[in-house]
Amino acid sequence: MTNRNPYAAYNNSKIMTASPAELTLMLYDGAIKFCNIAMAGIEEKDIEKAHNNIKKVEAIIGEFIATLDHKYPVAKDFENVYNYIQDRLVMANIKKDKEILEEVLGHLRTMRDTWKQVMELSVRENNARKVLAS
Repeated sequence: MTNRNPYAAYNNSKIMTASPAELTLMLYDGAIKFCNIAMAGIEEKDIEKAHNNIKKVEAIIGEFIATLDHKYPVAKDFENVYNYIQDRLVMANIKKDKEILEEVLGHLRTMRDTWKQVMELSVRENNARKVLAS
C-alpha cells in the first residue's frame, strides 16, 4: 500500500486540471514564493538555501521566456522585462543581495497581479458574451 501525501495529491490534481492561464498564475506565485525563501536564506546566512531558491526563480523566468509567442509584438517587451529580471537574479545570487531580490519581488508581484486582473477581465467578458448569445 502506498502512503500518499494528500497535500501533494491535491496539488498534482490542481496542476493537471489547470488552464494555461491558471498555470501561468501558479508559476508567478511559485516565483514569488521562491524569491521570499531566497531572501530568508540570505537573512539566515544560509548560502545554499538562497542559491537554490534563486535558481528556482531563474528557472521559472526561463520558462516564461521560452513560452513567449513572438507573433505578438508585446512578446518582445515581456522578453526584455524577463531578461532584466534574469540579470538581476544572477547579480542577487552572486552578491547574495536581499535588496536586489526585493526589487525582483516587486516586479514579480506586479506582473502576477496584472496577470490575475487580465484573467478576471477575460472571465467577465466571456460571461457577458454568453449572456448576449442567449
